[in-house]
Amino acid sequence: MNSRLFSQYRIDIKKLIRIATPIGLAQLAQTGMGTVDVIMAGRVSSADVGGVGIGASIWLPLVLFGQGLLLALPPTISYLNGSGQRHRIAHQVRQGLWISFLVMIPLALIIYHNDFILQFMNMDAHMADVTMNYLRAMVWGLPAYLLLINFRCLNDGIAKTKPAMVITFMGLMLNIPLNYMFIYGKFGAPALGGVGCGVATAIVNWAMAILMITYSAKNYNERSLKVFEKIIEKPDIKTLKKLTALGLPIAIALCSEVSMFALSSLLLSPLGADVVASHQIALNTSAVAFMFPMSIAMAATILVAQELGNHAPQKAKIMAHAAIILGLIAASVLALVIWVFSAEIAALIVGDNATVIALSGSLLAMAAIYQFSDSVQVVVSGILRGYKDTKIILYITLLAYWGVGIPVGYILSRTDWIVPSIGAKGFWVAFIIALTIAAALLFMRMRKIQSQSDEAIIQQLERLK
Repeated sequence: MNSRLFSQYRIDIKKLIRIATPIGLAQLAQTGMGTVDVIMAGRVSSADVGGVGIGASIWLPLVLFGQGLLLALPPTISYLNGSGQRHRIAHQVRQGLWISFLVMIPLALIIYHNDFILQFMNMDAHMADVTMNYLRAMVWGLPAYLLLINFRCLNDGIAKTKPAMVITFMGLMLNIPLNYMFIYGKFGAPALGGVGCGVATAIVNWAMAILMITYSAKNYNERSLKVFEKIIEKPDIKTLKKLTALGLPIAIALCSEVSMFALSSLLLSPLGADVVASHQIALNTSAVAFMFPMSIAMAATILVAQELGNHAPQKAKIMAHAAIILGLIAASVLALVIWVFSAEIAALIVGDNATVIALSGSLLAMAAIYQFSDSVQVVVSGILRGYKDTKIILYITLLAYWGVGIPVGYILSRTDWIVPSIGAKGFWVAFIIALTIAAALLFMRMRKIQSQSDEAIIQQLERLK
């Protein structure tokens, strides 16, 4: 590597860190809200905390579908911003509002009428009641959540990632007193138990959405975009088709990934509470670790699309490689931390349960190995979104997670077909295999796109803008 290229990598890595850090902190704050819900509901009863947990597992893949559709906006906005077409950004944001509205209706109906899902789960009656009413409270915050994401995508697209971080942390700080108020019945509010978490989250979502919209309307850099001059405009079928074609594969891929991890827990449930608990510890640890490469991936989407908007595919290529290098550095640090502190991580969650700590130790060691493939696949996915090449992400995700991950995990953990059953380890072996396949195939796709001529890349992007 020559010194000039090394210097460019260093500059690009600094840019990525500057944009990725607020994104990562915002993700941590968002996760913190869920953690606070579980801790505070747990002080009421196990049924309340169970109801909140199951409700969240139903809510998350559904809202991620809506969020995935809107993730078509950042690369589109970044490209227009980089190509000197800022006057077209407002139109994309307004059409994003139509996407939010159209997807909100089916999502709200599914979430509100969640009893048709719960009837297939053999749940304690009180836990089922908490889950149902928790989700019915949450659904009132769904429009606000989609509005928040729509305007967050505007800010992310023009590389303004700090507002989302600040607003999400403000939401976390608001969530705690609201939980206290509605869970335990303080300050004249009814004591709703776990359902109070849903009420509090719905209020927090509206507060964050109002703050994000207000910032977008008042910020000088965004006022020049004139988004709010004609905030309600007619649906533009051509633009909606392009945004949906870009966002739908992202939405389905996000759902399939979350569903794979949820299904692995269900398939392991016959092996006993200790096995499920240790598996959940490893999953939760990986979920927190995932936020770091995920934030790098989102930064890569923004900066790669921006360079392509500048008609500089070679600079976009260098930026992409810098993102992968940064992702591997992050994976190395995360893997080392998980490996060295596996016992402490497990003890922090389950206390002094020696059996669960011992089982968790082996799974966390595998979770450490898994960081490398996971980092590469998510960062390269972010890069491909910058190139507006999202269909391949869906195909590879479905193949790796559902074609390989779930079947191999089930065979290794629940059967003796290949080797004697290895319990929860079977799914972690499968996760590593599936993510490695995904990482390799996505990397090959990225290389194929980057091997094209600059003119061919730009022409393809111009057709999609």
